[in-house]
Amino acid sequence: MKSVDAHLADILATVRPLAPLELELEQALGATLAEEVVSPVPLPPFANSAMDGYAVRAADIADVPVTLPVIDDVAAGADELRAVGPGHAVRIMTGGPLPAGADTVVPVEWTDGGTVSVRIDRTAAEGNAIRRAGEDVQAGAVVLKPGTVIGPAQLGIIAGVGRRRVLARPRPRVVVLATGAELVEPGLPLGPGQIWDSNSFTLTAAARSAGADAFRAPTVGDDPAAFLERLDAQLVRADVVVTSGGVSMGAYEPVKEALSPLGTVRFEKVAMQPGMPQGFGTVGDDQVPVFALPGNPVSSFVSFTLFVRPALDRMRGLPAGLPATVTARTAAALRSPAAKRSFLRGMLGSDGTVAPVHGQGSHQLAALASADALIVVPEDVTEVPAGEQVEVIRL
Repeated sequence: MKSVDAHLADILATVRPLAPLELELEQALGATLAEEVVSPVPLPPFANSAMDGYAVRAADIADVPVTLPVIDDVAAGADELRAVGPGHAVRIMTGGPLPAGADTVVPVEWTDGGTVSVRIDRTAAEGNAIRRAGEDVQAGAVVLKPGTVIGPAQLGIIAGVGRRRVLARPRPRVVVLATGAELVEPGLPLGPGQIWDSNSFTLTAAARSAGADAFRAPTVGDDPAAFLERLDAQLVRADVVVTSGGVSMGAYEPVKEALSPLGTVRFEKVAMQPGMPQGFGTVGDDQVPVFALPGNPVSSFVSFTLFVRPALDRMRGLPAGLPATVTARTAAALRSPAAKRSFLRGMLGSDGTVAPVHGQGSHQLAALASADALIVVPEDVTEVPAGEQVEVIRL
């Protein structure tokens, strides 16, 4: 059997980072920057008030209480130049430009809130509640570097430096296609021998959580020709296709029967549990990567975590490899088949332990739903005593 590491290495040698595109801000969330983002101006571009209050000279409020005449109002967005002379105050709102001559802002809570004159009950040091020009970013400074994933805060600073679009690698488009004559759409009644489709929903959600735009295609039965027809129709919107089911050694395996003759998709046994049967390759003129995952729910999810998610990272221009692990002590003895790397479902405790959940079968989706970790047992280990340290993948 092929090792987990070798299978992933072949995958990562095949997939390539997506070409950068000029993306509008509305489409940039989750994309990966492919350029430096530089601020053309200082941020803030002008000194302004951090609070609602009164712009004054610190020397005029050294002794309090003191009453000063209020000579003007400054709101956020004011475009007229204001000034404060000795012994005067200007009422100012948060974000309002600091008047010339003022060197401190007294919060309104420290005053009587007057509009003609104001009694100030607490002194304020020079610079109080003032946002200085350029204190966040200097003009010409790099605010984001290539390789940065654009999240909400990153999107905000791109807009904050005046950019309407940005060069970035887009989110990969993933089409998920579940196969099996036994599958029924959730919400419909079950007939004899049928089950509700869960894999396509699980894998679509997993792809979205991995930073992709994911689309769930309608399920396909056990006809290889119907599968190929459905696959061909989906390639136009896919950077990656993920299928589940139809890859084992028995009869009625439509994915394997349909893709094997193409010669571009290999079906192999990988030394892992769950998820031994795996298929991977490319299809179509654009050589779209296809992951043919096993049909058992836990097997397909573990396979996605180990193989599809790193491939999506590579396509996004990010470092790609097996999921990071943490060390924990197992709360119970573990067993694992020889020559296979096991990924047991478990629950991490706050005390540094991890406990295997009840129900380790590859069909037991409820047990997976209760887990927050995968306990990794290496190929050369068949038994792990309670209290032993193990590597754990956080889910």
